[in-house]
Amino acid sequence: MRSRLFPFPTVRGTGVLLVLLLASLSSAQARTLAEIKAKGAISLCANPDALPFASQTADPPGFQIEIGRAIAAGLGVSLEMQWILPRRRASLVNCDILLDSIDDPSIYEGRLLLSHSYQRTGVALGVGPNGDGIHGFGDLRKGQKVGVMVNSLASVVLGKRGVSVSPYAFEQDMLDDLVKGELFGAAASPATLAYYARQHPEAGVRLIHAYDDEPQLAWSVAVGMRKADEALVQAVNGVVDQLLSDGTVTRIYTRYGVEHRMP
Repeated sequence: MRSRLFPFPTVRGTGVLLVLLLASLSSAQARTLAEIKAKGAISLCANPDALPFASQTADPPGFQIEIGRAIAAGLGVSLEMQWILPRRRASLVNCDILLDSIDDPSIYEGRLLLSHSYQRTGVALGVGPNGDGIHGFGDLRKGQKVGVMVNSLASVVLGKRGVSVSPYAFEQDMLDDLVKGELFGAAASPATLAYYARQHPEAGVRLIHAYDDEPQLAWSVAVGMRKADEALVQAVNGVVDQLLSDGTVTRIYTRYGVEHRMP
């Protein structure tokens, strides 16, 4: 399975797939809370093959799907899925919400409203058994090649520091090469790194929350609501707050080996 983070920040600070999606949804009809209640369902966009984020076939289905189901249940409706693939035209979808939307309203220019944030994340660093003494990006030395997502913000930040970087289209391929010894490190999503380490304990991959000391590579994520009305925003905020306070979000992440870090 080749997992691609959705969204993964590019040099412009947004996800390539998310940008395409938002561009196509700007003229689509948004659903208000009343319309969602009347329909009895809220729809979520997700990648069908991107564990631990989401999967159309796996059980458990990914933390985005589980969080989406919990939000829908809190609203008293069911969850509908709109599966998004990079090769599929984004204009074919018409979903109400996107999980893991970067908590920065300026990115979306009014096309997406945001809930309260529910997870602190960013670009983490994965190293293999030879990575002793590495505690962050600043500890990397000349000649230690690090995998980065192509055109990502991490590729720019690390490249400017003289770090030897190798671009990848898929985080899975990056981590496979890390384990093979072809890379010294991998700049990737902490969720992807944690899930990989859980699935392959013999590989000795160590996750470093390197973004803790890198403001440019750290952010929080929230529920993105496509041109929602204020009633829907407030309703989702109430559900998100409840899921955080009762430990539901933490338990969901834990099932995938992912640490829940409060924003």
